Amino acid sequence: MSRPLLAAAFLLVAGASASLAQDAGGGPKPVPGTPATLSDNLRPTFVAQDPTDYVATKLIGQSIQNGANETIGSIADIVLGPDLAVKSYVVGVGGFLGLGTKYVSVAREALQVTRVDDKTLKAVINTDKDQLRAAPEYVYLGQQPSKADAPKTSDASKTDVPASTGTTTTQPAQQ
Repeated sequence: MSRPLLAAAFLLVAGASASLAQDAGGGPKPVPGTPATLSDNLRPTFVAQDPTDYVATKLIGQSIQNGANETIGSIADIVLGPDLAVKSYVVGVGGFLGLGTKYVSVAREALQVTRVDDKTLKAVINTDKDQLRAAPEYVYLGQQPSKADAPKTSDASKTDVPASTGTTTTQPAQQ
C-alpha cells in the first residue's frame, strides 16, 4: 500500500523538477507590461472645493428659519433638474423626531442659503410654518400610488373623458 503512495510522490517531485529545468533554460522571457495611460482629453478633471461652494451633505438636515428667526422646518432633500442644477428643495415641516413630518417642495429661489462662517450655514424662507403645512405634499415618483390603486368614483365630472361641451377636467400631473 505504501508502494503506490511512494510512486505517486516520486512522479510529483519529478514533474516539479522538470518544470523548473524548463524555466531555467533559455526559453523566451516575459516582457513586463506597460501601465495603461489615458490621453489628455480623457483624463478626469479634479476640482477642489471653493470656499463659496455648498455641499449637499451640509444642506440636507439644515434647519430653515423664517424672517422672525423661528425654525419652521428643515431641508430633507434636494431635487436636481436634467442639467443637474438645483431645481427645488424638499422641506420637512411639522412632526416630532421624524414622525408625522410632511414634505413639501419649495422653489430654489424661495430658499435663501447663506454662509454664516466657515462651518455654519443658514437657510431662510419668507413664509411661516402654517403656509408650509398647507402646501401640497411632495410625493417621490416611486412612491406615487398606481392608477389601479386609485379610488374609483362614480362622479362623471371628475373623469378625464371630454364633456359634451368639448372641455376636459383633467387633474395636474404629479412630478
